[in-house]
Amino acid sequence: MTKPATTTQPQRDASEWSRLMAPYRTPNPTRSLFEVFVTVAPFVAIWAVAWWLLSVSMVLAVILALGNAAFLVRLFMIQHDCGHGSLFRSRRACDWLGRVIGVVTLTPYDVWRKNHSVHHATTGNLDRRGIGDLPTLTVSEYRQKGRISRILYRLVRNPVFLFGVVPFYTFFLQNRLPVGLMRSGWHYWISALATNVAISIVLATLVWLGGWHVLFFVFFPTMLLAAMAGMWFFYIQHQFEETSWQRDEDWNIQEAALEGSSHYALPRILRWITGNIGVHHVHHLASRIPFYRLPEVLRDHDALANAQRLTLRESLRCATLALWDEKGERLVSFAEARRLTA
Repeated sequence: MTKPATTTQPQRDASEWSRLMAPYRTPNPTRSLFEVFVTVAPFVAIWAVAWWLLSVSMVLAVILALGNAAFLVRLFMIQHDCGHGSLFRSRRACDWLGRVIGVVTLTPYDVWRKNHSVHHATTGNLDRRGIGDLPTLTVSEYRQKGRISRILYRLVRNPVFLFGVVPFYTFFLQNRLPVGLMRSGWHYWISALATNVAISIVLATLVWLGGWHVLFFVFFPTMLLAAMAGMWFFYIQHQFEETSWQRDEDWNIQEAALEGSSHYALPRILRWITGNIGVHHVHHLASRIPFYRLPEVLRDHDALANAQRLTLRESLRCATLALWDEKGERLVSFAEARRLTA
């Protein structure tokens, strides 16, 4: 069994917790600008140094580029807050900053924002899977699949494929089109295609100024490692044993937000790099809380600090979980599913 060490559940119900989050929703414009600056400035500086190092040592350049993935992950988290309109009071300011960052993260902002809003609106709902989440079958659904379908599902849920191949596919290929919104109007096509044009200009400029080796040994290592890290964090936010999945008639958005999202209790440096996204149960309860104010919630409410708590070591065991057991109401591995009574 891969059960994480979650502790006591909050005594208040989810709707009451949601109301208590209201005072934390107000952003501090100065703090928001500071967070953007201390992320963008080191990111650009490290890229510049890695670029220069190519003339000294290609190995050192690649190592530095890989390290810069930390700041790219943080940039994506800032883009994420922009998508929720939580970084600034101005929706316009959030959107345009998000679009600019989306060029660097290879993520068309308006497409991502719409799909991510669907994720928030349907998380933990077994009857509304498919957009903004990871493929997750119930044990009974998996048993009803044919042999080929089972093999394909096991491939998709294999950690090597999920955290190696899928990040590359998502950020380098899938994001080039408004996947999930292909028939939802021109707005999303403009978002995807305009982002593609901007990315092409940036990449062409890099090649023109520094040659193809800048692209392959500075740009790609940073992007790929950041994409892989991002996929892991997205996975662990909802794919843990004691998460929550319900059929539509029993599903409640606030309960799903609180009970179906983890509190990833990371070391301080990783909390900073990931923009406190590990405080995911609170984020789903109140997505308008700026990322830098999420620790305030945990400081003021011990029950939330202890709910759905998952340490870094415990989280590693969650990588093998793959099927939702509706009877036991927990996520299980393929091996555990075989031992369950049909």
